[in-house]
Amino acid sequence: MLVRLLVLLLLAGLVPLLGVPGVARAASGCSGRPAKTVEFSMGELRVYKSRAQACAVTVAKKPGKRRTMSVTLQARGGRAVTDKGSYTKMAGPVTVNALNRCVRATGAIGRKSASTGWILC
Repeated sequence: MLVRLLVLLLLAGLVPLLGVPGVARAASGCSGRPAKTVEFSMGELRVYKSRAQACAVTVAKKPGKRRTMSVTLQARGGRAVTDKGSYTKMAGPVTVNALNRCVRATGAIGRKSASTGWILC
């Protein structure tokens, strides 16, 4: 009976109201702990770190209207990974392997942008 109730709640989209662990992760699209947040006039660049990976997203301050957004993440010595497109709320997530490596991230909304420089070293 309890399992059926949970399945019904899941299908109805009410699970976040129950305080299920991992809901915050779903909101950002990244797993791991928050490592750095850089605010800029149009939004925020958020970087997360788990044991072996780093993840980044760009989140709009005022979601709703479609606009060009991007997020780029690069581990030192590796290729940059970018997500760029026309989004309403968030660009990303992008993930790179970052075990014992520094990373840098850049996020942009329209012509406004923010960058972290090398972090997590």
